[in-house]
Amino acid sequence: MWIGLIIVLLKVVLITVAAVVLVKVLRVLIRKTFSVRIKGPLLYNERRQQTLSKLLSNVVAYVVYFIAAVSILSTFTIDITGLIAGAGVLGLAVGFGAQNLVRDVITGFFIIFEDQFSVGDYVRIGAAEGTVEEIGLRTTKVKAWTGELFIFPNGNITDVVNFSIHNSIAVVDVNISYESDITRVEKLIMEFLNGLQDRYEQIIKPAELLGVQNLTTTEIVMRITAETLPMQHFAVARGMRRDLKDFLDQRGVEIPYPRMVMMQRSPEEVTTARNAKT
Repeated sequence: MWIGLIIVLLKVVLITVAAVVLVKVLRVLIRKTFSVRIKGPLLYNERRQQTLSKLLSNVVAYVVYFIAAVSILSTFTIDITGLIAGAGVLGLAVGFGAQNLVRDVITGFFIIFEDQFSVGDYVRIGAAEGTVEEIGLRTTKVKAWTGELFIFPNGNITDVVNFSIHNSIAVVDVNISYESDITRVEKLIMEFLNGLQDRYEQIIKPAELLGVQNLTTTEIVMRITAETLPMQHFAVARGMRRDLKDFLDQRGVEIPYPRMVMMQRSPEEVTTARNAKT
């Protein structure tokens, strides 16, 4: 009896170790396969390849561990056929009861199949905004730029804004004073924009000066736009503001600032005003 028990335990240990090793090996092969495809001569969507790589790794782990569990049960002389049949009936019953889980899995499948967003995309889901860290069949993980990790059940993902598919637009507003010559300032800004694309490789089209955007009580606002690579507009806009500030300073264009006008009355004027009221 002890020998038989030891043999069974050894089989369980061997099956468990073999399953763990097999999962690790298959995950490495999947990563290597997709990395070769990404670097190959054909044009593949790198973001989608990363997503499918993680998904296949999870599916492989589930399948291997399920087979290992069935093999372990068979070592204890348990009738696997009846167990699988019972598991099928139980799975059907659980499917009706766990509708949210089934909805999450189906929604996750269509998110990946339709390529709504992929790992590495910058998205906004509800109130969360950040980079997609992982897409599974049940949950999606989004990491904010401040470090928070949002985990969404796929069935709850209804509205998604994907910032990484199309090019972005960098918007820069330039404030000038009313004393400045608008025509001269426009010519200077156009001169600045002519060499802008050479300094910023993220800009894919020549920047444009749209003109006067707003007139406030203290300043004139002029707007510049530049089309950039996806999610590069923040960095480009910051650099443009810095360079444009130095460019205009060197050419004597005054930046507006709040001003206060003070009026002082003489005693005679104050007396005259009081007599007029009375």
